[in-house]
Order: sequence, then C-alpha cells, then structure tokens
Amino acid sequence: DLKHHLFKQRSPVAIARSLKRSAERSHRRKASPYQSAMSMLNFYINRGGKNLSATEKKKLNAAKGELRKVFGRAA
Repeated sequence: DLKHHLFKQRSPVAIARSLKRSAERSHRRKASPYQSAMSMLNFYINRGGKNLSATEKKKLNAAKGELRKVFGRAA
C-alpha cells in the first residue's frame, strides 16, 4: 500500500524511495518491484492529465529518473 499523499511530497528522491519500499513490500504485485513502482508512478501521471501543474509534472518525471537510480537501472 502506498503512503498517504505520496505524490504530493516535494522531493523526487523521497517519492522514488517510498515507491521502491512499497513495491518491495507488496505481496499483491505480479511483476518485478521495479516494474510495479514505475507502473504506479506512470499511472498517477497519466490519470492526473491536465489537472497536474507544470511543476508537478516536472517533479514526477524527475521521480522517474530517481526511481531508475534507486533500482540501479540508470541509463
């Protein structure tokens, strides 16, 4: 389960770490923890759509990069 107001945190690093922790502890996921965490983040970004401000989108996209780093998948 995700932490309440996870995506409202200020730091992309904090968002990525929390997503990683949630994905690794979950017993309901079908994919790898990395895929699960990235899926949760993409789902939130896509569902936010036009309601997300430019700064929120920028922060969440930065969280994607941080998530890759946290999982050791930096390209």
